[in-house]
Amino acid sequence: MKKLLILLLLTFFAAATVSAADTKIGYVDLQKALNNCEAGKVAKEKISVKVKEYETQIEQKQKDLKKLKDDLDKQGLILSDDKRAAKKRDFDQKLKDLERFTKDIQEELQQQDAEYTRQIITDFSKIINDLGAKEGYTAIFEKTESALLYADQKADLTDKAIKAYDASLKK
Repeated sequence: MKKLLILLLLTFFAAATVSAADTKIGYVDLQKALNNCEAGKVAKEKISVKVKEYETQIEQKQKDLKKLKDDLDKQGLILSDDKRAAKKRDFDQKLKDLERFTKDIQEELQQQDAEYTRQIITDFSKIINDLGAKEGYTAIFEKTESALLYADQKADLTDKAIKAYDASLKK
């Protein structure tokens, strides 16, 4: 009975050793991939162009508000109460419009960034699945999200995934 148990244990450990030798694990840093792949660079540039356009609009609105405020401060003492109140309401309304405009812009830019990111990650997921299957990986983790505490640099598939992704876009 003891010999049978020992034989079973030895068989189990031998199988585990063979299985462990066949195990191939890698990881991908998706943040790095998003920043360094061609689609990520293009998306960043598109967002950057939009930001610059909006910054110009905001600066102009701020100048207009400042002029309105300066006029209100200068003419405040010589204007009638009704005209001063009307100018104050106009200033307050334009200030609210600017705040609403900047909030809407932020939401729009965040939404566009999220959409670009979602599309790139969806495409990257397909590339990583193909890479994992083609190169015989047992598991591929995402570096920042998987609580990966240590990994040998040899297991980093990020650059390979970026190259494969960029190549897939050129097809």
